[in-house]
Amino acid sequence: MASDTMSLEEFPDSTAITVNDDATDKTASDLAPVFDVPVNISAVLGKAHMSVAQLLKLNRGSVLQLDRKVGEAIDIFVNNRLVARGEVVVVEDRLGVTMTEIIKTEDSNA
Repeated sequence: MASDTMSLEEFPDSTAITVNDDATDKTASDLAPVFDVPVNISAVLGKAHMSVAQLLKLNRGSVLQLDRKVGEAIDIFVNNRLVARGEVVVVEDRLGVTMTEIIKTEDSNA
């Protein structure tokens, strides 16, 4: 019975796999296929914990105390994943966020 498998030595040199050292050199054009993918970006000023009863007592003009201090960095999330920290800025008559720190996660391949 003939075997359908070949040993590594039996492969011709032309089928050898070469690794391109420049494979990690990416440009913006390499990302073109994902440019139109929508993402959800959130800038979190702070958090507060309260009971449902306390929540129901809130009215217009109520002050909700957050766990952050004035001047402390805010968290920037992309698709519910922390990616950066930043500061609130005013751009013309709107609020904006400037990124001051990019968060690299353990499982990112970048």
